[in-house]
Amino acid sequence: MLHMVFSSVLCFIVTKVFKIIKIEEGMTQEIFATSVIPIGAMFAMTLWLGNTAYLYISVSFAQMLKAVMPVAVFILGVAAGLEVMSCRMLLIMSVISFGVLVASYGEMSINWIGVVYQMGGVVGEALRLIFMEIFVKKKGLKLNPISVMYYVSPCSAVCLFIPWIFLEKPKMDARDTWSFHPLILLLNSLCTFALNLSVFLVISHTSALTIRVAGVVKDWVVVLLSALLFADAKLTIINLFGYAIAIAGVAAYNNHKLKKETSRDTLNDSRDDIQSIPLVSPSTALRK
Repeated sequence: MLHMVFSSVLCFIVTKVFKIIKIEEGMTQEIFATSVIPIGAMFAMTLWLGNTAYLYISVSFAQMLKAVMPVAVFILGVAAGLEVMSCRMLLIMSVISFGVLVASYGEMSINWIGVVYQMGGVVGEALRLIFMEIFVKKKGLKLNPISVMYYVSPCSAVCLFIPWIFLEKPKMDARDTWSFHPLILLLNSLCTFALNLSVFLVISHTSALTIRVAGVVKDWVVVLLSALLFADAKLTIINLFGYAIAIAGVAAYNNHKLKKETSRDTLNDSRDDIQSIPLVSPSTALRK
């Protein structure tokens, strides 16, 4: 919640006070209510449930469970009419799910409360991505990264404030845990802002292949480093074997999506080339 408040204030200062970056026009109350608020709410759901999961399960195991993300995105995409079910995609989804199940079976100290929280965070992130795709494709409003954070961050802050006031504030009052080191909190908030900004920038300035390959590499780095840094993250052979299967399924999913996007771009370029050919009327052709 503090991160989202910090992002909201910083975006306001950058866009409204110093006017370094201009907010694109076209945002209406209808678009804000039907697109921005759902995106902000799902982002808050992802942060709340995903962060809570770390209280119950290790970082490495939480990262392994995140491998099921393409499955959630695809299923919700089919339900929203953005994806089409096929035998190949069904096979890929099955491989990913099987890999996550094997990795879960190999977890030495599995906590089902943490698993439920993490799966809830995965669903929230999948819904956020679906709403983002609908926002871009159906609403036709394209925003720069700062503009997206300018609109989404306040919504997420408000949505996180509701569970905080009822669930966390009473515990903080009882334990007297209201003291935050200002410098640490500032640096932490800056890191979060830079992270969210970098995600939008990478997506807008690189290819689909780059962001997806980087995501797979990042997942492996997080799993291995967490196992080395944290004593509670003890990986087993079954753990790693199941995660390898899931990552192989994710790689197949990324490759399938990339080929699909490439063929669509090629088709669009062909249509543009055909439309650029000047039309000659029959009478003109006869005269020539």
